Amino acid sequence: MVFGSIISSPRATLSLQQALHLANVYLANARNALDPSIALVLCHDTELSLSQVKRAAKHSEDTTMHEGIASVYIELGELLDTHGHKNEAQAFYKKSFKWGGHTLRLNRPTHPSRPASSAYSIKSGVPSSDLPVDKPSSPPPPDPKSPHKQPPVNTVHVTMAKHIFPRNVRPPTIPFHPPEPDARLSDTRQLAYCLGLLQVNIEPDDIQDLAVRNWVLATKNEQDERERLKSLATDVIRAFKRDELKDAKSVTEVVFLAPVLDHDDFRYLVKEFYSGIDQSGLLDIHQLEGLARLIQGAGPGDLDSDDLVKVLKLLSTRLRDTHQQSTDHLYQLTVAVSHVLDAMADASVKGLNRETIHEPLSSYLDELKQSSDPYLVYQAAYAYQALLCVPDDESPWQATLRRGGKVIEGVSGLVSAVKGLDLNGFIAGLGKIQEGLAGAGEAFRVVKTAYEGAVSLGESGQGFLECIQEGLCFSRKCAWYTALRGADAFIRDGSFVEFKKLVCEAPCRSDAAFQWGICQRLGEIAANSEWSGEIRQSAIRFLGEIYQGDVTWGNHTNVKQWVLSILMQLTLVHGGEVQFAETQLQELEKNGDTKKQELYRLCRESGPGSHTFKVVSSEIGSPSLLDRVQERPDVEGSIRQMRRQRLKEREKAVYIPPQAKAGLQASDDIRFSLLEKVDEFLTSDQQVFLLLGDSGAGKSTFNREFECHLWRTYKKGGTIPLHINLPAIDKPEQDMIPKQLRRCEFTEPQIRELKLHHNFILICDGYDESQQTNNLYTSNRLNQPGEWNAKMVISCRSEYLGVDYRDRFQPGDRNERSETTLLQEAAITPFSLEQVQGYITQYVAVHRPLWGATEYEKALDLIPSLKELVKNPFLMSLSLEVLPRMVDPGQDLSGTRITRMALYDQFIEHWMERGKKRLGERKLSPQARAAFESLSDEGFTRNGIDYLKRLSVAIYKEQDGQPIVTYSRYKDEKSWKAPFFSREEETQILREACPLIRNGNQHRFIHRSLLEYGVALAIFDPQEWKAKSTPEAASSRRNSVSSVMSSDEQDTVEEDSSVVKKQSDPNSPLAWRRFMNAPSVIQFLEERVHQEPLFKQQLLDYIEESKKDKKWRTAASNAMTILVRTGMQFNSADLRGVRIPHADLSHGMFDSVQLQGADLRHVDFRGAWLRRANLSKALMTSAQFGELPLKQEGEVRQCVYSPDGNTIAIGLYNRIIVYSTSDWKALWTLEGHRNSLTRIVYSPDGNQIASSSHDCTVRIWNIHTGDCLHVLDGFGGGVYDVSYSLQGDQIASACDDQRVNVKGVAYSPKGSQIVSYSDDKTLRLWSTETMERLHVLCGHDGSIMSVAYSLQGNQVASASDDKTIRLWDVATGECRHILSGHTNKVYSVTYSPNGKQLASSSRDDSARLWDAGTGMCLHVLQGHTNDVQKVVYSPQGDMVVSASDDNTVRLWDTATGVCIQTLNGHSGRIVSVSLSPQGDKIASGSHDGTVRVWDVRAGTSTRPIPRGHISQVYQVKCSPKGDIVATCSGDTTIRLWDIQTGLCLQTLRGHTNQVNCVEFSPQGDQIATGSNDTTIRLWNVGIGACTHTLTGHSDGVTGVSYSPREDQLVSITSNGTLKSWDVLSGECRRTLTGDGCCVDGVMYSPSGNQIASRSGHYTIRLWDVETGECSYALRSTFVYSPHGNQVAAVNNDSTVRVWDISTKECSHIFIGGKAGVFSVAYSPKGDQIASGGQDGLVRIWDTMAMKCLWTLSGHSDLVNRIVYSSRGDLVVSASRDESVRVWDVTSGQCRAVIQDFQDGIYDIAWIESSGVNHLVAGCGDGVVGMWQVSADVDRCDVSLKWMTTKGELDMKDATIQDIQGLSQLNRKLLKQRGAVGEPAHRLREASKNVTTVVSVVSKLKTLSDGAVESSSLSSNAVVKELEQTFQQAKDSLSHVRDTLIQDVMTVIEKKIQERE
Repeated sequence: MVFGSIISSPRATLSLQQALHLANVYLANARNALDPSIALVLCHDTELSLSQVKRAAKHSEDTTMHEGIASVYIELGELLDTHGHKNEAQAFYKKSFKWGGHTLRLNRPTHPSRPASSAYSIKSGVPSSDLPVDKPSSPPPPDPKSPHKQPPVNTVHVTMAKHIFPRNVRPPTIPFHPPEPDARLSDTRQLAYCLGLLQVNIEPDDIQDLAVRNWVLATKNEQDERERLKSLATDVIRAFKRDELKDAKSVTEVVFLAPVLDHDDFRYLVKEFYSGIDQSGLLDIHQLEGLARLIQGAGPGDLDSDDLVKVLKLLSTRLRDTHQQSTDHLYQLTVAVSHVLDAMADASVKGLNRETIHEPLSSYLDELKQSSDPYLVYQAAYAYQALLCVPDDESPWQATLRRGGKVIEGVSGLVSAVKGLDLNGFIAGLGKIQEGLAGAGEAFRVVKTAYEGAVSLGESGQGFLECIQEGLCFSRKCAWYTALRGADAFIRDGSFVEFKKLVCEAPCRSDAAFQWGICQRLGEIAANSEWSGEIRQSAIRFLGEIYQGDVTWGNHTNVKQWVLSILMQLTLVHGGEVQFAETQLQELEKNGDTKKQELYRLCRESGPGSHTFKVVSSEIGSPSLLDRVQERPDVEGSIRQMRRQRLKEREKAVYIPPQAKAGLQASDDIRFSLLEKVDEFLTSDQQVFLLLGDSGAGKSTFNREFECHLWRTYKKGGTIPLHINLPAIDKPEQDMIPKQLRRCEFTEPQIRELKLHHNFILICDGYDESQQTNNLYTSNRLNQPGEWNAKMVISCRSEYLGVDYRDRFQPGDRNERSETTLLQEAAITPFSLEQVQGYITQYVAVHRPLWGATEYEKALDLIPSLKELVKNPFLMSLSLEVLPRMVDPGQDLSGTRITRMALYDQFIEHWMERGKKRLGERKLSPQARAAFESLSDEGFTRNGIDYLKRLSVAIYKEQDGQPIVTYSRYKDEKSWKAPFFSREEETQILREACPLIRNGNQHRFIHRSLLEYGVALAIFDPQEWKAKSTPEAASSRRNSVSSVMSSDEQDTVEEDSSVVKKQSDPNSPLAWRRFMNAPSVIQFLEERVHQEPLFKQQLLDYIEESKKDKKWRTAASNAMTILVRTGMQFNSADLRGVRIPHADLSHGMFDSVQLQGADLRHVDFRGAWLRRANLSKALMTSAQFGELPLKQEGEVRQCVYSPDGNTIAIGLYNRIIVYSTSDWKALWTLEGHRNSLTRIVYSPDGNQIASSSHDCTVRIWNIHTGDCLHVLDGFGGGVYDVSYSLQGDQIASACDDQRVNVKGVAYSPKGSQIVSYSDDKTLRLWSTETMERLHVLCGHDGSIMSVAYSLQGNQVASASDDKTIRLWDVATGECRHILSGHTNKVYSVTYSPNGKQLASSSRDDSARLWDAGTGMCLHVLQGHTNDVQKVVYSPQGDMVVSASDDNTVRLWDTATGVCIQTLNGHSGRIVSVSLSPQGDKIASGSHDGTVRVWDVRAGTSTRPIPRGHISQVYQVKCSPKGDIVATCSGDTTIRLWDIQTGLCLQTLRGHTNQVNCVEFSPQGDQIATGSNDTTIRLWNVGIGACTHTLTGHSDGVTGVSYSPREDQLVSITSNGTLKSWDVLSGECRRTLTGDGCCVDGVMYSPSGNQIASRSGHYTIRLWDVETGECSYALRSTFVYSPHGNQVAAVNNDSTVRVWDISTKECSHIFIGGKAGVFSVAYSPKGDQIASGGQDGLVRIWDTMAMKCLWTLSGHSDLVNRIVYSSRGDLVVSASRDESVRVWDVTSGQCRAVIQDFQDGIYDIAWIESSGVNHLVAGCGDGVVGMWQVSADVDRCDVSLKWMTTKGELDMKDATIQDIQGLSQLNRKLLKQRGAVGEPAHRLREASKNVTTVVSVVSKLKTLSDGAVESSSLSSNAVVKELEQTFQQAKDSLSHVRDTLIQDVMTVIEKKIQERE
């Protein structure tokens, strides 16, 4: 750049950059001016040039420009300060602050022209920033008449990759905030920062940083505070003098403080360093480094020339004296000399004595050239160049004579670069500098730059050292010294873009010395962890470019070697970019020709040099000098000790990093790294991280590992990780942190110090174990003024959580929270397969068990139940410990089943045996040895297990399950703890053998679950029971292979149960403690119930005992809870008088149960099935049902809560009913509208209701009186919407005025605007003050359905049927974002309470959550199966509630997008939903004519609901043995059900689409399933494993069938393809093709030689199994006759056709009705056919007589399925009308009707097992149920055996007469759910009694007619029978009378209540 072109231009025409450059030119000339007057004029010109820049820059956001202006002002101030113009200097300083100069000035060294030396860290005494550095003025143009030859100037520029140093950065800083007045300072660097602020007069208004401004305001007039800070600095210097050690940390501390010391203190400090170096015998490296850095940071006037000369003389002397000492000392001395010389050059020191200083120092430095250390050689050359820049006292001609004739080889160019204001101009002037230097003597001779001919490593024998010596100059000035100083300045200030440009464009860039220096600096950057990863990687890439760029950078061998040496050193630097440096080395390996590659190889073999990078640590000692001055206690020493201890504890732990999901309800498929998520939390604004997980999920392990993770990166003064085991802290809700610190042996002064001056990360483990219900964050007042500053990570077992669990962790008061973002939540997911394999590998490597990794993996593959268990990390560890004991070598594992309880059994036994062995090998005292032998004789393992049980019970009894026991010998010697922790020999031995850990005087189990297991074992120990019956069982291995007994074993135990039966134990834990809130104990006991029938009987005995004695009620409550959790159903059970208060019966099945007079107080009945239950006279105080009574009003339009939640308004067709929410009584019925309502809304104060209607009016109602206050009419059409203003003084309405249809209106939050929308696809914004239209918002392509204002009112969201939501800027009317994602029209949109989210609902069956700021979709809420009409946020914003046309309401977590709960109960689509202001109630209005009010808190239990399928059941099949039922469903699963208990034995997962068919093999050990995913799967019934996946179909599989011999399987698809498969191999044997239509039925003939299939055209094809040929085709649905000689086929032509297989002719046609026939079945004997039609009729046909025997009517819809009973006397039909009917084939009568369904029944199966008949049905809503059918001549009883539940409360026909304690609300709820005052079954009993009377009369008639012959019955017998018959008749008639009277009274009472 040519300076003159700018200077000659008028200032007004200059650009901002040009004007700023001109100012810098003037400033540079002013600095170099020798005459002060000229300097002042140039300063004035500088300010004038800035005037143009300032005017334009005020409107610019260019921070670089602002910093440039500030920098010029600062340098002007410093220049004027130097010339003695203090006032003018202060004025310029003030101006700089307006442009951000206070930061620049504080972050720069006092002297701006002094760059940092390459030998030191870039850090200075005060945090630095991007600050420009002085640049010398442009040199004069060369004299063209000069006789000297001009050397060529390298003008070729190097182009460097953009990703290398792409931007400038701020240098690494440590931020500090100014302290409060008189407050203790935390760090010496903070003191330096404060003193820096006080160095200049600062106007507070000029400071943008609020904290700095407030501090300046506070200290401006506080002389005492300023003096205090200065005194502290002086005291620190004095403390340094007193410090005898003066280690590196102390030196670092005072150097930080040096730049801001006053003149006297600074000189005092220099003197102290000088004296230390001068007086020390051996060279003190630390003080030497400190002195060098001190001089480097000295400001103008801090040191005069004499000071510098004195220091230089001392260093020269020490350099001479140290010549024979270590190279490191010499190197440090040389570096210090360089700094002193740099300072002397900058200060223009003149008159340096040549003979006493200059010449000796030159000689010493020249001698160092011969050193064997190349790094020392280079530093000596650098110091020599610095010395040459300090003028000596000889005359110029003397210098010429002395330098004559010396020519330096190895230099190809000169560079001088100090960061300047115009880099381009400076580089252009380098050539002139070079010319000036060249004129002093002969021309340069440049070293050859090609490898060929160069002095290389292999050719000349010279090494690395010789190569570097060749290229360094020791006799004359070289420009590379100046260039490197400039490079240092760029690096110091983070100006890497300029640094790169300087290196690439400098004329001397090919100079080997220059490249050497640049490489050294790049290495120091890469090694300094203070720089960002991007900068450090750029430095490494730069080194790679220099190595590879032979054309650009030359072939200097020494430079290439230096680059490789640096990279190799970087691979060893702790905290450096090790991997990146290694990668770079690998990339260089193949670079260049063979010689260069040989150079690479030799360098790698020789390794890196001995030189280490001099990156100065910023660490300050503990206690620091400032701490000592302030008398602060040393805490860092204790922190380091705690750190070492924690890290040591985790040295050899097996650890697999866990993964997590967003919440408990989130899918396990969406996982993330838990560690990364918690690290993100630490950098966020959130305060609490809640870590959830099941027992054994790895929460505690992660917490300990996370603590170590934080300790590994801990730096002094940083945030302290503090692991707190909550159960070990007494009352952690108060002073939790001090209590933990005391446990870690911190003193009280240290604790006070930590509280006031340190931050913490609390890792709180075991919230559940500490039995907490308090919010520990709130109760400990974290982050409150004067309290502990901390973030909290807290873990809790998910099963421990209950209602509103987030309130226990969310910071702040619930009622005051406006946001929920302070709490983050995650749940640990089960181990993946990869994690399991990783754990096994680590475990085997660390513990060296009996098995290797291969054996473990084989066991996991072959034992499906084990594969599920080991997904839990703790069970994983147990499994690896005990598997070699549980499984014998060579054992077939395919049928092995291992349970959780079996693992614990084996683990405890193994632990005890191992403890016995360990103690037996130990040297014991005689008393201990005797005790050990005694225990061993009695059975050591059993004694140990007994100890574990007793201790576990005692902990629950005495400490309520708190797991940590604190034992003090003197305090607890006579307490309950003594038998477990005393010093008595037996106790000590058992304690050591037990799985306990001890920490001081605290004892606990190694895992919480072992405590829970111990209690469960104490409740029921199988070994104790078995020992009573078979002595040898006591010594047998505990459940060695499987904890699940076979049916034979179960039968044996049941037979033995009569022998071992004992009385119920009143001391059992079940009898004195309720375990409903101990889910892990309950889970253990659930498994025991499944394994041990004896335990199940024991629980039933407790229930039975409670009927007689109330002392058993706690045990009975526990027993009922456990049995219900196991899935046991109490249908038709006799529980009269049972006492089970507080039992958890939620989601249990109690059909027809007898609970008369039972104690049911506080029982949880949520989601329970209580149809036909008798609850008469039961005590039900505080019973929970999870719902409130619904309102049956008619057509519900809307339901709205009042603002205070005290009332709710329900809008019907044309009236409004207002209810009180306290008792749900109707307050007012608001009538007056003549047409349907469109909207009702409360006023903001809740005193009024406004309603709009299609009757063209708006009405205002008084909520307190029910009066209509105003009728607003005059509208031109129906009014669609009405809205109150925020103040409630205005109402806006939207109507159809026949010109435009306005659909809706909404007020802005401040009430200053209204938005309206209409059918014209636009929105309009209106001013409420002027009534003027502000904006018309256009853009939607469809009608607008909903609008909403943001919380701040600056944004409007609109939802449209064009499938989008638009976000509009209210101020401009512009559309900011278009939210796309919905695939159908969007019905509604609403903002979250904090305004950060949007929720929308759509016709695409989904809702979505959006980011209101960016418009990004956060979550898609999927789960509804129909349109989602409405979404609303909870008041706290943590939930979204959606209402859908699928008749359900769903609750969603806004943080994770997962469905928390589904509320079922409505039978029509839901049109309105509203939340109470507290967020605990939801009201939903539906087209079914009801409003349901749901208790949200009662439905948020984390316990999974025992449900069946969640989608339609397509088929139901029974196993050949009759013990298992298989069902398949649209939910992609197959379930196997135990026919006796209804328990789901297996859930078979693998299909990816709906499963259409399921079939048992003839032997029943295998099932085949077909799915829409085009596959068939074969499953092992015993273990639930998929053995084969058959692929080959191209369409969904609709049917499968086994051949009778089980060797073949046939499958059919919807595209008409049939395939035959080999069952053993899974291979396809044959493909059969029909007419291409959907094939929906297939079966083998009974003989197995034929296959019949049916297509969608009702065509039946008969296929030959052997040939695969179609032998016949007929059109119909079909079924084979029992003998296989016929096929019965039905069609939609209302006929049933019977085809003869042999003749292939139709032998019979049965015609009945006009509707199509869809189902058909043969009777077992084949003499009948039953058919079901579309008309709901069932017809029974006689196949022999060719006639219809019966036409059975009763169904109201299509009959889907028909089956015969096994004896053929009954026909069962299933219909789409939601009922199943049982018909008598003899009489044609309907014997029973089952109506326990809420959807159509699609399949049924008849099962006969052990002489008992059962009926199984599968429903369209996924429910599966089984009924027991008992039929004889007189009666047919159908009783529910078991049924899966949908989780809905069902009280249909339940009796609630004379219930005690039931609230009126709950009574009303139960009646609405179908409960009645009298049992419905009494009417049925009455009818049965009437039948009995009829039978008596019939028998009397028979006797009187003489029908009974005298030979068959004696007269006495006749008389006796008659007497009995008459008595029965009498009793029956009496009962009928009483029943009818009571039933009539009940009906009358019910009618009266309904009328009231």
